[in-house]
Amino acid sequence: MHFFLDLSKHLVRPTKMQSFTEENYLKIIYHLSENNHQPVQTNAIAEKMQTRAASVTDMIKKLADKELIDYKKYQGVKLTEKGKLAAINIVRRHRLWEVFLVEKLNFKWDEVHDIAEELEHIRSAELIERLDEFLAFPKNDPHGDPIPDKQGHFDQVPFVKLSKLKLRDHGLIMGVSEHSSAFLKHLEKLGMTLGKDVKVITITEFDGSIELLVEEKHISVTREVAKHILIRI
Repeated sequence: MHFFLDLSKHLVRPTKMQSFTEENYLKIIYHLSENNHQPVQTNAIAEKMQTRAASVTDMIKKLADKELIDYKKYQGVKLTEKGKLAAINIVRRHRLWEVFLVEKLNFKWDEVHDIAEELEHIRSAELIERLDEFLAFPKNDPHGDPIPDKQGHFDQVPFVKLSKLKLRDHGLIMGVSEHSSAFLKHLEKLGMTLGKDVKVITITEFDGSIELLVEEKHISVTREVAKHILIRI
């Protein structure tokens, strides 16, 4: 099957409605609040965006004016329903593009994040729906993260961090929570990619490092690495 993307006619430039930078802020706030559902502090946003807290405050006021976030001084920010839907749509586009880059253009899983960061700002709903269909409606991206459907619903898959497993526990690697190229290359080198079966052989009490059996191969990982690997038991 041949597939050609003419992105020029689908590329939507930043408008007064929502700029590229605003989209990046919404996505960062969404990810920071995804697990604990607590207000996100401006310092945490500044760290993720690699910018000054004053710049974050200025952007937060703009997003609040557009009713994309609720902001109370000194109490952090929360996405409104409108802002959450916008953020999920950005996440959906990003993860679909990652699947496309890996499955159709043969990029490696450690190479696609930065490219998808650019492609996620293409806002054509028609293009994204056709892309989803072309990819046979994938449920997860190349890092195991769930892809929301066009209504913003995720398939929830129970998982546990590798660092939380006990002696002799085993399961499948289903995702990672760290997407840096260096981390993914490290896992690739170890042979710890998605779908691999792992079993805990030894846990070192001193530093929390773990010896694993990964498809008949003995591998040792640090606690820092283990806490970013997601396992389905």
